[in-house]
Amino acid sequence: MYQIMIIEDDAVIQEELSVLLKSNGYEVILPKDFFNIISEIQNNPPHLLLLDINLPVQNGFKICSGIRTFSNVPIIFVTSRNTDMDELNSIMLGGDDFITKPYNTPILLARIASLLKRTYASEHAEVLKYGGVTLHLENSKIEYQGELAELTKNELKIMVYLFRNAGKIVPRADLVEYLWDSQLYVDDNALSVNITRIREKLKSIGVTDFIRTKHRQGYLI
Repeated sequence: MYQIMIIEDDAVIQEELSVLLKSNGYEVILPKDFFNIISEIQNNPPHLLLLDINLPVQNGFKICSGIRTFSNVPIIFVTSRNTDMDELNSIMLGGDDFITKPYNTPILLARIASLLKRTYASEHAEVLKYGGVTLHLENSKIEYQGELAELTKNELKIMVYLFRNAGKIVPRADLVEYLWDSQLYVDDNALSVNITRIREKLKSIGVTDFIRTKHRQGYLI
């Protein structure tokens, strides 16, 4: 699942972009402060950056220049500045695309998808592996010894969370909150139903006891 960092100081626009991206299947990273943007990118590198120009501490041009000293991560400038010189500077300093506010949502999503596809097309499809089980994020399938089962959107999100916390007990409340933030609206009862369905699908490909229930604690793989 692709992770996109939003470097935007306007809280309303940041929230709008965050909801838009999550509802379209992306994970979102929001910088904690504008004094350590470069360090945050180095410590938690995203697959793509949405970068404003007018920012506190240092502007988007300087941040872009700094990123290009160590990373070729795709960068889309999303800004209210709309002169030819702004666009030229963004490209000259290493930006990959330039979109002005107010942006057209379908066009922004199309530009993001296109840039991700061009950048990562040569890499193998994103997968997560644990205990001999492989989760294919690109086509929502789970695999064991060559046998495949297809997961629904909710089931895939649950498994992604469990894979990324493999070896740890994941509280039910954390899973529900994670799914709710992803706009999937899964309540506690629905979570139980989804877990049951996932276990049935795992069983159909020869995997049993992969998701263990920890009484009054949560789930563990």
